[in-house]
Amino acid sequence: MIKEKKITKKNKVIRARRTRTRLSSNGKLPRLTVFRSLKHLNLQIIDDSKGITLCSAHDGEIKDAKDKKPMEVAAALGELIAKKAVEKKITKIIFDRGSYQYHGKIKAVADGARNNGLKF
Repeated sequence: MIKEKKITKKNKVIRARRTRTRLSSNGKLPRLTVFRSLKHLNLQIIDDSKGITLCSAHDGEIKDAKDKKPMEVAAALGELIAKKAVEKKITKIIFDRGSYQYHGKIKAVADGARNNGLKF
């Protein structure tokens, strides 16, 4: 019998902290953070040295999001955050996936952002 691992908030916090310790900008570059719930995606570009959010995007801003597949919405959201960042003259960032695997929607967001001018 295989024992299932219970996903708790404590485990997610530990995974997110472990991911963020590997980020090597030391506050010099802004970071693109991803929050994924069961229904929605939220993205923020944060300047850690000042502690402010430079720009943000969520899936409610995507036109016809209800008609698209979740992967298409994630890619469009990556493109949207990249356009907002380029308008504010941000081209280099660090991608902070938090406690989520670099797979599926998270990968689609990153690819969409890369295709529209962000480098990470």
